[in-house]
Amino acid sequence: MTRAKGFIPAVLVTGLLAIYVWALFGRAVALIGTGEFAGIGIGVAVLVLPVFVVVLVLREWYLAAQVQSMANELAAADELPKDELPRSPGGRIDRAAADEAFLAVRELVADDPANWKNWYHLAFAYEAAGDRGRARKSLRKAAALRRALK
Repeated sequence: MTRAKGFIPAVLVTGLLAIYVWALFGRAVALIGTGEFAGIGIGVAVLVLPVFVVVLVLREWYLAAQVQSMANELAAADELPKDELPRSPGGRIDRAAADEAFLAVRELVADDPANWKNWYHLAFAYEAAGDRGRARKSLRKAAALRRALK
């Protein structure tokens, strides 16, 4: 198994975020330690932000691990989505071809909505069509369906 090309940058950004969260946590504790009503209120409010950030980052790393595991399983079965869509000279995917491919994959999901592999493929069809929000939701759905099988 090889690491995805975005793994090292993701680790670096997460490390920088960890430093920022630690600094924010320190400021929150200092504000709470003032003993003043305003300082305590602001300190508690600032303390909530790092907790929220940590939860979101852990959630994204968990999804990334699940997606990599699904990709490994699909690769072993030679079922990974193939990127065969025509592209412009600038590298952009042809929109009409992406929409056509999306419709075909969406039909697979409609025919068998309990199959996590179909949802995985749908996620990459959404990505090719430029809809990253729905692509992520589809990956989360694929991961949930796969977990339910185990």
